[in-house]
Amino acid sequence: MKNKNIFDYLKHACLLIVLMYTASCGDDWFEKEPKNIVTEEQVWNDPEQILAVLANLYDRLPTLSGFSGDMNLNANFDDASWSGSGNGANQMASYGYDFARYWDYALIRDINLALENIAAYSAFPEADKKQYNAEFRFIRAFVYFELVKRMGGTPLVTEPLVYDFSGNPDYLQIPRSKEAEIYDFIASETDAVKDALGNDGNATRANKYTALALKSRAMLYAGSIAKYNNLMPAPIATSGGEVGIPANRAGEYYQKSLEASKQIIESGQYRLFKENADLGANFYDILVTESVNPEMIFAEDFNTSKKHYWTFNNIARGARESDNGASFVTPSLNLVEAFDYLDGSSGVLKNKTPDGNDYIYYDHISDIFAGKDARLYGTVVYPGTKFRGLDVVLQAGVKEWNGSDYETIEGSAFGTFYTDGGVLVGTSGPHRTAELVSNTGFNLRKMVSEATGASDQVTLSQNWWPWFRLGEIYLNAAEAAFELGLPEAKDYVNTLRERAGFPPNSIQTLTTDILRNERRVELAFEDHRYFDLKRWRIAHELWTGDRNNPSDMMYALYPYRIVGGVHDGKYVFEKLVAPRFTVPRYFRMGNYYSSIATDVLTNNPKIIPNPFH
Repeated sequence: MKNKNIFDYLKHACLLIVLMYTASCGDDWFEKEPKNIVTEEQVWNDPEQILAVLANLYDRLPTLSGFSGDMNLNANFDDASWSGSGNGANQMASYGYDFARYWDYALIRDINLALENIAAYSAFPEADKKQYNAEFRFIRAFVYFELVKRMGGTPLVTEPLVYDFSGNPDYLQIPRSKEAEIYDFIASETDAVKDALGNDGNATRANKYTALALKSRAMLYAGSIAKYNNLMPAPIATSGGEVGIPANRAGEYYQKSLEASKQIIESGQYRLFKENADLGANFYDILVTESVNPEMIFAEDFNTSKKHYWTFNNIARGARESDNGASFVTPSLNLVEAFDYLDGSSGVLKNKTPDGNDYIYYDHISDIFAGKDARLYGTVVYPGTKFRGLDVVLQAGVKEWNGSDYETIEGSAFGTFYTDGGVLVGTSGPHRTAELVSNTGFNLRKMVSEATGASDQVTLSQNWWPWFRLGEIYLNAAEAAFELGLPEAKDYVNTLRERAGFPPNSIQTLTTDILRNERRVELAFEDHRYFDLKRWRIAHELWTGDRNNPSDMMYALYPYRIVGGVHDGKYVFEKLVAPRFTVPRYFRMGNYYSSIATDVLTNNPKIIPNPFH
């Protein structure tokens, strides 16, 4: 045992006491196990201890903008703006080269030690050891995917590195693997462990379909990089392949992604969530329903001892339960207009007449959203809707008719009334300068819990985080099939769109733009948008740092109630740059791969930096 030397010291200490006091410790005293030390044999032969190790490792799986990451980063992209305290991402001049950096080799080491110890110390039957081994390897493959999608090729370390105190650490300095080699490792590991994982039907521990879901996503990323990186005028690559994947491997990776996706879809183990006849509410329910959820493949669980701030941070001000939270991340008009109308027309909201000379006057504040993709309701709290059974009043002010024109009147307080007795400013804004209230005219609904106390700073939220769900797998299959030129691609997309209220076969000809927009609206705020734009190599084309480029700016929609004149009591809408948003998005070529920290480069001269850094 590794604690043998400690026991020796205890024996010698007791012997000294015996000699000094001529008292006996008893023949069996020296053989007693210490009560405050757990040995490797005890850990790796106790199912409860192994589960504790697994729980710790699962708990350390990273996200960029998920519940266990920095969820406020959702305001750093183009689906939302920052409405919390301070200006945050609203004045971000550019993405730092260290943005999204991830280099957790302490976690890799702990996984490798677990694999070594389960083999060396466990007396479990081989079948049990094989399952534990598979689960540790899945977690390691997951971590390597997080590494490669942010950093490119990283050192591939599959066993604990132990220093021999010789004074020469060269043998511990592992160079970066090729980017393709890391993706190949993920594919081979998921293939190797999927049938040994067990945990059938478990959404919070890895099973066969969790492994296939990881392969589905990772191989799609690899195929995208192989194709789109090499279509750039100057592909991003290093001479050793640490960054960049050969173009001729794109088809291979797409095929692997499609095969993994189809195995999940055709297995019958999961189905798209369709439990609520109200299609908008149904889409919301997908990510807050845990008891019976046929769509969730793998999720991060939260409970009374592990909670998150998503609801506290993002609930609409008028529905909050605490006085110091609400409306941190507020959806942008950019995202809202990405949701098409069910008749197939563009999702651009109609606030002005075609010639732009007059408003369109709506009888009800929610009428401008009528006929939209039902996923909009499940994602965004927009004017005229409820949350937690409460009316979320979103109104920026009134426009009063003075006989020749409209005078715009906005107040400084929320939940205020105008001289005619009607609402002046809604309880949830929007407001041009105030903090903790929507700056965009919208609030988040997706994954914001309606449970009592979820927005209270003490109680907080316990709903889970979606690592993998079937909706994504349909989109992975669609994209892979599309890139392979297979006609079935549109069928996967149409299936998802039908759930959102579109008629059957609403997409007759699938295009790249349609496919990418479907990912945006289906997977909004699920930690995909930033990485999707990177793997398609279009982030630098969308976010150029030019305030005259519409995709660089975050937009808002401000509703006003008409007072006086022939349109009295109706509603009009102004589109504007979100008032607190001041600096356009700017994504540089050096952001396609995060920089490697200086201390890593200093400690290991075999590691080369990423391009542009």
